[in-house]
Amino acid sequence: MYPCFRMYVLALLSMVSANAASQSAKYSNEFLNVGVGARSIGMGSAYVASADDVTAAYWNPAGLVRLEGRYQGALMHAQYFAGIAKFDYIGLGSRLDESSAIGISLLRYGVDDIPNTIELIDSDGNFDYGRISSFSVADYALLLTYSRSPGVEGLDVGGNLKIIRRVVGEFASGWGFGIDIAARFMHNNWKFGAVLRDATSTFNVWQFNEEKLAIGVADSVYNLPPENSLELTLPRLYLGAARTFLLSDNISLLMELNASVSFEGKTAAVMSSRFIGAEPVIGFEANYADLVFVRTGLGNVQRVTEFEKKKRLLADPSAGVGLQLGNFYLDYALSNISPQTISLYSNIFSVRYVFGREG
Repeated sequence: MYPCFRMYVLALLSMVSANAASQSAKYSNEFLNVGVGARSIGMGSAYVASADDVTAAYWNPAGLVRLEGRYQGALMHAQYFAGIAKFDYIGLGSRLDESSAIGISLLRYGVDDIPNTIELIDSDGNFDYGRISSFSVADYALLLTYSRSPGVEGLDVGGNLKIIRRVVGEFASGWGFGIDIAARFMHNNWKFGAVLRDATSTFNVWQFNEEKLAIGVADSVYNLPPENSLELTLPRLYLGAARTFLLSDNISLLMELNASVSFEGKTAAVMSSRFIGAEPVIGFEANYADLVFVRTGLGNVQRVTEFEKKKRLLADPSAGVGLQLGNFYLDYALSNISPQTISLYSNIFSVRYVFGREG
């Protein structure tokens, strides 16, 4: 059993080293694509245009100025890959006045208690299980958000300053910095949103503990740190359009369509070329008397090539429910973090509270 853990740890450290060696890693800081808030996740993460609560700091910073009440706070906890990985989020938002708002959000995605069996075998070649320790691999992000209505009817703008901290036990750690810029426009029952994440590319700079990272086998040393410690997250554009339909005095239906546009070349996206790729996302929310909400969505739409060069579409449905009790919101979602053939569905819970609501 323990030799298997040893191979697992070695493979993990090798992937970290290889990822950091790339000057423009396509999938760096992927933990920032998980999503926050069970409401939006239950809608398949189609929330770029509708975002108008404290979680707008993540989905579309421009929408933060539309907060209900003077302050809002939100919490979320989720576990992925059968509980191996844990994701936690806390967000606070405040309206400064009628035309501006600020927010702060903290996210953590991590795997804890990973057995470190690198030192399992002592200098005499004997197995010593007392030499086994454990470590965590964790990614943190701090989002500082500002949102404003510039005076054009229906238009809001905003942005994030992102500070990223990534830790791989005692082996490696990194700091990252980046910005997001966003806009949101409302007209009648329509809402439109656009977010350019990592607008100037997000820079991660890694530091490696060569003594801890290097592994000696016989007279050779393996897993040495890469010479290049810079990692870049390329820009990605998110577009959204949403409309609310009034079905009766007490029932309404929100429908939102999003597109995630990448600039990293050919991908598995449904619409992909040598230069860009676009992935569609669609979500629905039925609202009964602002009391009970039922949601569903479809995301992670990808075109894959199977054996014999056959192509087919993969997509992950999601669903959720919500309950509003005065100023308190409780939301639940059942969703998948990655394509359906890879991981299990996860139960996601989040809560949100509105402080200082008028009336």
